[in-house]
Amino acid sequence: MKTILRVGFLALLSAAAAADTVEMKVYGLVCGFCAQGIEKTLRRNPATEDVVVSLEDRLVAVALRAGQDIPDAELTKALTDAGYDVKGIARTQRSMTDIRKSLEKGAR
Repeated sequence: MKTILRVGFLALLSAAAAADTVEMKVYGLVCGFCAQGIEKTLRRNPATEDVVVSLEDRLVAVALRAGQDIPDAELTKALTDAGYDVKGIARTQRSMTDIRKSLEKGAR
């Protein structure tokens, strides 16, 4: 019984450690066309479920499909190849709904 509990606990820990969202600070975003281009590029990746781009907050967020990932190096390359400067990448559990709400609050 203890072994089953340990295995279950470890499975929960590994699931919690997996990031559902990748949030990136990106500089060089100046217009809606920039946002559309980034969104289109990132949506081509089969691991991408959703994308949010905020020019004002210099934020690009990518929701990942369950069980899939996009390496930081691949995300950085896609954005730098498009002419943008990636200043930071964070893997979070924030939902895209939460990200959109926080961006709306900041706009007020």
